[in-house]
Amino acid sequence: MLSQKTRYTIRALQHLADHYLKGPVRLDDIAESQNIPRKFLTVILSEMAREGVVMSQRGRSGGYELALPPVDIRYGDIIRLCRGSLALVPCASRNAHETCANCLPEVECRLRGLMLTLRDETAAMLDRLTLADKIATEPPFVGEP
Repeated sequence: MLSQKTRYTIRALQHLADHYLKGPVRLDDIAESQNIPRKFLTVILSEMAREGVVMSQRGRSGGYELALPPVDIRYGDIIRLCRGSLALVPCASRNAHETCANCLPEVECRLRGLMLTLRDETAAMLDRLTLADKIATEPPFVGEP
């Protein structure tokens, strides 16, 4: 499950992508339109600035804007910056691997095998999608014709 911080980060970056090349967007405008607490948003955007994803501009006409074109910012990268991993369980993480407590040895654990497959398929999808992609608010159900 995505943390609240990760969800806020994605929404803030989507907002900046919608305003790409239109000049800096004020922090208060992002916070209000995306329903993100201002204080939390300040921390998030500072972290994204340190990572080179956004730029900040001080002053009366200042604000935040993407440091890269939306097409170059993948959802997988955003989530990895926030969480460190796309894995749902620690033993399936590439970047933060830990042996699960109270589990079978990894070579015998079919749940781990399932989670590795899920991690790889999720990563492939999230690494294909960028902030430039138009994403429906309710995509069609996969099982529907």
